[in-house]
Amino acid sequence: MTDKTVWFVTGAGRGMGVDIVKAALAAGHAVVATGRNTDAVARAVGTAKDLLVVKLDVTSPDDAQGAVAAAMKQFGRIDVLVNNAGNFYAGFFEEISPEDFRAQVETNFFGTVNVTRAILPVLRAQRRGLIVTISSTGGIVGQAFVSAYSAAKFAVEGWMESLAPEIAPFGIRTMLVEPGFFRTELLTDESTKWPEASITDYAETTRQTVAAWKKMNGLQGGDPAKLAKALVQLAGQAEPPLRWPAGADAVESLEKKANELLAQAGAHRALSSSLAHNDVGR
Repeated sequence: MTDKTVWFVTGAGRGMGVDIVKAALAAGHAVVATGRNTDAVARAVGTAKDLLVVKLDVTSPDDAQGAVAAAMKQFGRIDVLVNNAGNFYAGFFEEISPEDFRAQVETNFFGTVNVTRAILPVLRAQRRGLIVTISSTGGIVGQAFVSAYSAAKFAVEGWMESLAPEIAPFGIRTMLVEPGFFRTELLTDESTKWPEASITDYAETTRQTVAAWKKMNGLQGGDPAKLAKALVQLAGQAEPPLRWPAGADAVESLEKKANELLAQAGAHRALSSSLAHNDVGR
């Protein structure tokens, strides 16, 4: 048992997860750092008195249950879940195989579902807790070459937005984080599966896009260490935001999408409002 706030972080072996673990530890919290390869996680996050490294493949419900049990045995409770684990299957929809499309959704959406399902009974029994889910601006704004990724992230957004009022009566809060471009390992070959130029109509654009994105790796404007520190700060508030766009580019993306939705809502207002049965209002 510990009187410290206990964080449970998925995908802690590389990328943003490492920075989140380090920021939570630096703030004086206890942390359960999870990943598929515990050796890689341990190398990435180092050692600390209040740190527990646990194996967790988020696509495995059994792994999720086991990791939660290990966390409870060590610390006696879980206060903050950070759903961070994920990967990226890039490419035009027709060039992504059905198997790869499903694999993208399996990790980025159902992986988050598996871990949250395993932890919710703990949080509900405690009558407190915070579920932080790392989404993306790709979960707010769709664009070419990210259809599988955005499908998973849009699903995360809708699911978490619907889950929030279900669990609020039990003192459990949620926060969606929508990062823009941050200098993580997301665009490396370890985290991204790049498409083959298999269809003539897409081939040249595919080659150009892959080359451009690989060139961008390591040059993204966002600092993941700053994001992690800010995230720990927000998580400590009495009322964390339901959504947090992380990065100036993320704020710009959300504002643009909001304005587009308002314009689309009003574009055919008269027609949209004329569809009721004639007996409505009598």
